[in-house]
Amino acid sequence: MQNVYGKLRVWKLITSLFAFSSTPELIFGAALLYYFRVFERQIGSNKYAVFIVFSTTVSVLLQILSLAYLKGPSLNPLTSGPYGLIFASYIPFFFDIPITTKFRIFGLRLSDKSFIYLAGLQLLFSSGWRSIIPGLSGILAELLYRLNIFGIRRLKGAHPTTEDPMESSIATLVSMGFDRGSAIQALALTNYDVNLASNILLEAQSM
Repeated sequence: MQNVYGKLRVWKLITSLFAFSSTPELIFGAALLYYFRVFERQIGSNKYAVFIVFSTTVSVLLQILSLAYLKGPSLNPLTSGPYGLIFASYIPFFFDIPITTKFRIFGLRLSDKSFIYLAGLQLLFSSGWRSIIPGLSGILAELLYRLNIFGIRRLKGAHPTTEDPMESSIATLVSMGFDRGSAIQALALTNYDVNLASNILLEAQSM
């Protein structure tokens, strides 16, 4: 992936998305990708596919621009792996996945989400700026997606509806694979918050 920008060898940057450069990065990266599969259950396969394509594509473009602007020899090559997708997933993880458990270890207040953040920090700083830039590119790509800067979320096929909000919430959970009875119970416990209800149902399935 040498001189990606100068020699226009963009294909090397793209192909590097499919493999990690070291075993520790592979372990942390694969674990995070496996965990973040929860978002496909939450928003559906089609919407999740749009999220993957957008975050990956935009993060690659941002990495190319970063190489062009910084032109640092220590940044070339950037570390390989799907950093854009992994760190883009941290934005919905922060906003949409609630904390369900809090505890203390040696006086430190932690939650069930803390270890996911720690794994991300380990991966982000694993290769210095060579991994920080791809990670930050993924975060920025997801922020653009979440703010709908380019109108990309229209591709999700979301349309206004006059359907009863309660029934709509139940239908959303049923479409994610949960049975109707469990969906109604979870929604009742969370004051019909779909995100909280889906998290409860997912945790119940994992037990």
